[in-house]
Amino acid sequence: MNEPASPAAHPSGPALARGLGFWEATAINITQVVGAGVFATIPIILGVLPAAYGLLAWLVAGVLIIADSMVWGELGAALPASGGSYHFLLECYGRSRWGRLMAFLFVWQILISGPLEVGSGLVAAAQFSTAIDANYKAYDDEHRVKHEIPIADGQSVTVMISPSRLFGFALGVVIIALLYRRITALGKMSLVFLVAVLAILAWVLFEGAIRFNPSLAFDTSLAEHERPPHFGLALGAGMGLAIYSYLGYYNVCYLGAEVRSPARTIPRAILFSALAVIVLFTLVHLVITGVVPWREAAQEKDNLTAEFMRRVRGDWAAALVSVCLVGSCFASAFSGMLGYSRVPYAAAREGHFFRWFAAVHPKHQIPHRSLLLIGAMVLFWSFFSLGDLIMALIATRILEQFVAQVFAVILLRNLEPDRPRPWKMWFYPLPCFVALVGWLFVYSGTGKLFIVIGISTLLVGALVFLIWSKRRGDWPFKN
Repeated sequence: MNEPASPAAHPSGPALARGLGFWEATAINITQVVGAGVFATIPIILGVLPAAYGLLAWLVAGVLIIADSMVWGELGAALPASGGSYHFLLECYGRSRWGRLMAFLFVWQILISGPLEVGSGLVAAAQFSTAIDANYKAYDDEHRVKHEIPIADGQSVTVMISPSRLFGFALGVVIIALLYRRITALGKMSLVFLVAVLAILAWVLFEGAIRFNPSLAFDTSLAEHERPPHFGLALGAGMGLAIYSYLGYYNVCYLGAEVRSPARTIPRAILFSALAVIVLFTLVHLVITGVVPWREAAQEKDNLTAEFMRRVRGDWAAALVSVCLVGSCFASAFSGMLGYSRVPYAAAREGHFFRWFAAVHPKHQIPHRSLLLIGAMVLFWSFFSLGDLIMALIATRILEQFVAQVFAVILLRNLEPDRPRPWKMWFYPLPCFVALVGWLFVYSGTGKLFIVIGISTLLVGALVFLIWSKRRGDWPFKN
């Protein structure tokens, strides 16, 4: 088979429109990041990394994502195209040989991990919604159907159907409908969502700041049974949860073909987004634990923020902030589905995925078939437990995306030193080293079961790639 044509060489037809500037790009990043993450993970982090030590999860993970932001920024500026990491891996590892495998494996895992990430936002929205009204919560508890699917070593995956989960499912359907429009309209909607999620953060920070108790926030006293048996593993697990909350600071890379002045816009939007969420999330953790003692906060796994507001303002504030959190999750899922829907499209355009998904809507100029594929998978994951989704997401994504991109930057610098690089990471290669060590450390903290799941996913993907390549007569079966 002949080498796939570059995107520019494809037959003429509807093309993606460049309608995103810096603020729209930043809004798409931050709205996906804020979503459920910080509000849902604080009590879980305190469960693995107790007391004030929980702050380390946000700060150390923050160092990692700043280093990783530079990796994304350099690749995004040098190789702006739809699909983000798919395009980076294909070009950096060589589009005629190993790049084919790396790009295929990325699409293989993103079809799992992308919907896992967005689906977790719908699950969090469902959880937050139960704090809006006590009668609704009682009704939801009464009509909940829960099933444990055994996996191995006594561990299982939880599937749940309830009125709140059906509500989360309905939000996903609404998001798919909203995304079925031009990118310029989507960019404006993202700016509205950004203002809304920042308003929620500002409210929480204000209420916590005026009641802040340093002795609660910086409490390091632990009973013997509360101490993690292995602090390094606990830190890795806490960082994994913080990373889950931070995911999305690079989301605009998936929309590279729809960004104006991408060489300038993409790295600026990524770095600004990463710095903003590190500061905001660390402050949110501080102010909440400065009002709600950490032992009590760790028990509020469904909606810690509602309990925080109940203590400072009463039941009406708990209900109102829960409504706001549902909206924040909605905005996050909106941005996430927007970005990930471009990956199958980009792969299909290059001949590395089913061609049917390369279609662009003639009126809205969006990859509508790719959007429907990702949307359907998001809806499927919306019935699983939040904890399972987070661990599966981290385990399936780290090796094939984040670690692979660290080596991609190094390969591109060494194999193509004359390639134009509109933006270069600072202090190269230090950020690459920090990112590599950080990602492997976080991966080790996901637990044996999820490490096995992550590696197994890649091995199965590699086998499928070999079978697919053999049938098509492509590399490595082509001389």
